[in-house]
Amino acid sequence: MLNKYARAFFTRVLTPFAAFLIRRGVSPDTVTLIGTAGVVAGALVFYPMGEFFWGTVVITLFVFSDLVDGNMARQLGRSSRWGAFLDSTLDRVADGAVFGGFALWYAGGGDDNVLCAVSIFCLASGQVVSYTKARGESIGLPVAVNGLVERAERLVISLVSAGLAGLHAFGVPGIQYLLPVALWVVAVGSLVTLIQRVVTVRRESAEAEAAERQETRGSEAAT
Repeated sequence: MLNKYARAFFTRVLTPFAAFLIRRGVSPDTVTLIGTAGVVAGALVFYPMGEFFWGTVVITLFVFSDLVDGNMARQLGRSSRWGAFLDSTLDRVADGAVFGGFALWYAGGGDDNVLCAVSIFCLASGQVVSYTKARGESIGLPVAVNGLVERAERLVISLVSAGLAGLHAFGVPGIQYLLPVALWVVAVGSLVTLIQRVVTVRRESAEAEAAERQETRGSEAAT
């Protein structure tokens, strides 16, 4: 849901910036690479130290590159399989860095093995949720379901909660508990989404195979 409406809104907002980069001779692939590097640096430098507010600020500055590069490609008329592949692949790298940063914090200074495990589950389940759709589509199925928690929801819930939790360092009491709650929400939501996609692929696969058998019988009857 967030992916549908937020992407359309920010695409309109970021179009002038994308046009500015094009005039400066910056390529969409360069924006993709710089954006991913910024997210990874923000997540793996700040989060393991418990600096959730500043880490989120840095990540937020770079995370919109995911919209800017696509916008630039459309303006240039250069949408390509390579660009889509690079963008999707580096999205997985960025997501892994965010939840990996949380896991490193809870394995170290955060001293909470349960939340470390939850963070790792969020990391792994996010990758698998994306894989199920890509794999289903690669075998010719539409995978006509979005699911409860997609990438946009995972990032918004996690980053907003981390940023707010970081305000605890500025004296806001009790707000540090937002991040653990958010991680549990993302973990459960990702599990539900994974189940939704697996069930959908199972149903679509059965329907496709039934249609193929019916078509074969029809061809045999015609001969």
